[in-house]
Amino acid sequence: MATKLVFLLLLTAFSVQAQAKETPADNYKAYCVQCHGSEGTGKGVNVRDMSVVPRDHTDAKSMSGRSDETLFKAIKEGGPSIDKSILMPPWGSTLSDEEINDLVQHLRMLCKCKFG
Repeated sequence: MATKLVFLLLLTAFSVQAQAKETPADNYKAYCVQCHGSEGTGKGVNVRDMSVVPRDHTDAKSMSGRSDETLFKAIKEGGPSIDKSILMPPWGSTLSDEEINDLVQHLRMLCKCKFG
């Protein structure tokens, strides 16, 4: 009986850990740093092969001119949805709306700015 209880507790612990939600920083690292760089400066490893320089997410002046809705749309639907580069892919089928909203807030943290 004790063995079964220990097994169930371990199974539950691993199940909860497996379902842990990715943080915005985790998602940024997974989906954004290749182009935007680990610091968000637009100097990711893919830049040398790109015809357009990715946005610098640390540029407060530029980023404060973009609303949260615009940033959300760019992430969800890709660059062309806001008349920007076709090299910015749509992440709407990969990330949930909640994860995209969290990424928008992560971008605000990187630029230390808000819209307006």
